[in-house]
Amino acid sequence: MRRRASIILLSVGHACVDVYQGCVASLIPFLVAERAYGYAAASGVVLAASLLSSVAQPLFGALTDRRPVPWLLPASTLLAGLGIALCGSGDSYALTLVCVAGSGAGVAAYHPESARVARLAGGGGHTAMSWFSLGGNVGFALAPLLVAAVVGTGGLRWTPLLMLPALVGAALTLSVLRAPGQRQRLLDPAPAAGPDDRASFLRLSLAVVCRSVVFTGLSSFLSLYAAQRLGGGVAAGTAALFVLYLGGAAGSVLGGRLAGRRDRVTVCRWSYLLAAVAVAGVVFVPGPALYLCVALASAGLYVPFSLQVTLGQDYLPSRVGTAGGVTLGLTVSVGGLVSPLIGRVADATSLRTALAPLILMPVLSWLFFRTLPEPPGPGRRADPPAAGGQRAVPKSWVQ
Repeated sequence: MRRRASIILLSVGHACVDVYQGCVASLIPFLVAERAYGYAAASGVVLAASLLSSVAQPLFGALTDRRPVPWLLPASTLLAGLGIALCGSGDSYALTLVCVAGSGAGVAAYHPESARVARLAGGGGHTAMSWFSLGGNVGFALAPLLVAAVVGTGGLRWTPLLMLPALVGAALTLSVLRAPGQRQRLLDPAPAAGPDDRASFLRLSLAVVCRSVVFTGLSSFLSLYAAQRLGGGVAAGTAALFVLYLGGAAGSVLGGRLAGRRDRVTVCRWSYLLAAVAVAGVVFVPGPALYLCVALASAGLYVPFSLQVTLGQDYLPSRVGTAGGVTLGLTVSVGGLVSPLIGRVADATSLRTALAPLILMPVLSWLFFRTLPEPPGPGRRADPPAAGGQRAVPKSWVQ
């Protein structure tokens, strides 16, 4: 029960951090409306949040591999919230970029260490990791509603109210870190479970990058695209973004359950094929069916989400912080590096033309997964028994 409670609290804390990644995309329509940003300028905001996060994430992962730093969890949560809270405080484009970049740095600091802590708390099982990942996806799903409620009511000058989730997340994380007997266990580095498979981890990382490009591209421009296609204004765009993030939450839980029946690599392959078809539907299918295609695309992209985290940690058992930083954090942030290119193409042609190449990204992820083996390790369908014939974690978390 203590293990289950830790995972639940970490999952909610994860939601309180990733809500700020979702806030960046959710703020785009309001920045366009209040400050008359073009597609390129709007995508520059996404780039600012993603660039520093993408560069710093592996560095924080290497840091946590050398020395566990659990205090980063509450500190980075507060930094992520502070950046978004201040981004609407002035009309300066440069100030906005600095604020969202600071929020991205907080996100970068959070994910590698949180992945290590979640792996310890869940015993390495992929179902526990899927619940932890679910928290982040719920945070994404709540971001459009939160931004619409706050910024839609009072404008960008009300963004300081968006600091509230960070305060809640930091408090929850501290409660986990201060639990009896927990502190010393989190400070002790876990022993490596076997040799590193760097070649497989590199191919997995490339699949993660392709997934990141398509998801970030959709999340950055879907609200504007849905408003154009459906003629419902900001409400239609907010609804589409909510469906995108909610489908991701459902996909994360589904991924953990499917991996209990089939190996993780197979589940990821089929999910990326579904995502490719669904993204094509988002771009080309007319009318309200757009929402169904968005939901299927999101689920297809998020079923592999938590499975990629445990796969990466099993490929690099001696560097679980780095593996978590790449597969859990970089999977979201690196796609923002491509957003300015999508914005420029959209300004020069149309948003549909700019989004069409995203259809190829899940196909590339599928091709990379065709070359990956299912690694040994605690993230497999059943965890190995501990000494004395007892399972290392409760059965409900791994099956």
